[in-house]
Amino acid sequence: MVKPKKHLGQHFLTDRHTADKICNALVNKDDWPVLEIGPGKGVLTKKLMESHNEFFAVETDEEAVDYLNDLFPELDNRLIKKDLLVLDLTKIASGKLCIISNLPYNISSPVLFKVLENRNLVDEAVFMMQREVARRIASPHGTKVYGILSVLIQAYYDVEYLFTVNEGVFFPKPKVKSGVVRLVRNAEKDQPDDYKFFKHLVKAAFNQRRKTLRNSLKSILSTFPAQDATWLGLRPEQCSVQDFIEIARQVQNQK
Repeated sequence: MVKPKKHLGQHFLTDRHTADKICNALVNKDDWPVLEIGPGKGVLTKKLMESHNEFFAVETDEEAVDYLNDLFPELDNRLIKKDLLVLDLTKIASGKLCIISNLPYNISSPVLFKVLENRNLVDEAVFMMQREVARRIASPHGTKVYGILSVLIQAYYDVEYLFTVNEGVFFPKPKVKSGVVRLVRNAEKDQPDDYKFFKHLVKAAFNQRRKTLRNSLKSILSTFPAQDATWLGLRPEQCSVQDFIEIARQVQNQK
């Protein structure tokens, strides 16, 4: 028996229909390896094992690992007892990798940043997470929830908010609704040239989101000719993802 652990943010999905919808959302047309993050009690695992030839799971909860080993002995060494955030994903796949998970709410953002760090490996991801976070990463510019993760994720992935999941299909029941999103790697020619600098610029902009970019990016724009850019008078939520990509290129070209 696996008991949900509060410190791990565990809310186990109990509804088979919802589990099937999440699994079916993973397109994975070329049959690339699939990695499930935090399988817990294995409600997604069985269907994923049946539908994908190369399936792996990573789980940090020892109790869950023992349970899964008993339930799916055929997983063997494809069940990895480790924290995803320190796992080298290239040990799982050398080409393309798909990720799927009912994410604990408290690690949603770190996992998304892990995906970004491995953007050349992770071609597709389907995540169930807190609905507010799911909506944020899928949000267009000009909205109140548009922010750092919206820009960074959408710069490298096409994001689609798929459906909402009610609280009653989990144990224990969370206090908020969940949302399921699909991320599919987009065209490289339209992406930022330097991820590290792009991330730094976007974070600086939204950390002072009430200010215009002229003020929030002061330290980055020290050598930028102010008269050359109309975007300096805009606030970050007024700039699209493509605007931010172009801003980063303009600033870097002046360095």
